[in-house]
Amino acid sequence: MNPEGTHEVAHAVDALQARLRGQLIRRGDPEYEAARVVYNGMIQKHPAWIARCADVADVMACVAFARDTGVPLSVRGGGHNAAGLGVCDDGLVADLSGLRSVHVDPQARTVRVGGGSTWGDVDHATHAFGLAVPSGIISTTGVGGLTLGGGLGHLTRKYGLAIDNLLEATVVLADGSVVRASDREHPDLFWALRGGGGNFGVVTSFLFRGNPVHTVYAGPMLWDLDQAPDLLPWYQDVIQSAPEDLNGFFAFLTVPPAPPFPEPLHHRRMCGIVWCYTGPLAEAEGTFRPLRAFRKPTVDFVGPLPYPALQSMFDPLYPPGLQWYWKADFVKELSPQAVRLHVQHGSQVPTVQSTMHLYPVNGFAGRVGPHDTAWSYRDATWAEVIVGVDPDPAQAEAVTRWAKDYWNALHPHSLGGAYVNFLMDEGEDRVRASYRDNYPRLRSIKAHYDPHNLFRVNQNIRPAR
Repeated sequence: MNPEGTHEVAHAVDALQARLRGQLIRRGDPEYEAARVVYNGMIQKHPAWIARCADVADVMACVAFARDTGVPLSVRGGGHNAAGLGVCDDGLVADLSGLRSVHVDPQARTVRVGGGSTWGDVDHATHAFGLAVPSGIISTTGVGGLTLGGGLGHLTRKYGLAIDNLLEATVVLADGSVVRASDREHPDLFWALRGGGGNFGVVTSFLFRGNPVHTVYAGPMLWDLDQAPDLLPWYQDVIQSAPEDLNGFFAFLTVPPAPPFPEPLHHRRMCGIVWCYTGPLAEAEGTFRPLRAFRKPTVDFVGPLPYPALQSMFDPLYPPGLQWYWKADFVKELSPQAVRLHVQHGSQVPTVQSTMHLYPVNGFAGRVGPHDTAWSYRDATWAEVIVGVDPDPAQAEAVTRWAKDYWNALHPHSLGGAYVNFLMDEGEDRVRASYRDNYPRLRSIKAHYDPHNLFRVNQNIRPAR
């Protein structure tokens, strides 16, 4: 398909290029192949144009172009989206990576973040002031996509999701206007942005609350697989009753063949918990004494860490370009049958990077009302994600099959929906299930702010008619 096949579109492209302060990349340009790829190497889409936006005016120009021509518009921040929704075939990509700024106000404890920033950018800037914003577990993840979907991470039980710390957002709307959304201005839009994904506009900056975090007591503990049948029920009890200072996500994994892991463990399938304790360091050893006593871990790398070191700990294991297939659910409890199924499928992780994680969403995040934000699963205990991952495209089918089989077995034991940042392209019913009874309100807000569904390259919420 040639998107520039009509005179009108070709003229509009020339006009867009003239308006942009940033660069417009077209098919055939030397930069095109590198510019079109996203984090998930399984996604291979070919946009017609990629606009590297330099400022808000460039974003406005991209939105106007898509609205006037009808071509698809995708918005890319960090490019980490599971389904590769930061890029589209035969359309325009608004690449926000040029809007990469972080300003910390230590007195107000606020952090203003450009829409193209990564969480590594945020961690670097906030750490100097002893602050942090709840985010994910990979520092190269984009702030925009992770936040708009909710924002799970190491600080969820202590300080909530990223959206629970969002104070305001600057948004370019479908009609080309720029508004500030907060509890006081455009409150319906602000409600929808907190979990509703990129359905309502392009967020060019975020204002977050900073939280007092500097050095955490954190890291992974690993156990042999034969401990998993006892470890999972114990972990469930711990995470349901632990103080909110303590976070820990459970994983099935294969030990990477690299330091700091001892060589006899390389390529061994194991289970583990990655802990993060934000309480007083003087109390950390006492907090972890009973955790270490239940079953002595084979590997114990838990200790004092600067928070950015924890946030970037897994970056080397997950560079850009790997093949990823994701399946996910929200989970309330681990029944004995669910534990057996987790052990059965989790013990068969097919590759070094493939894994299953259970991320806690109780604690602070669970005390927010289910209708206070668009993110409705406040009653869940975990967000479960199963990812088949490998560098080799020849392995894509095998890792996908493992993830699907695992998910099919465990889905009947879930709450029905999933964290939207973990969804592949799974259809409208799956999106609807992930918002439950917040979905009708989201459709109504979509109809007000984007009645023609301009922002549709996402986990799409169709406007109410």
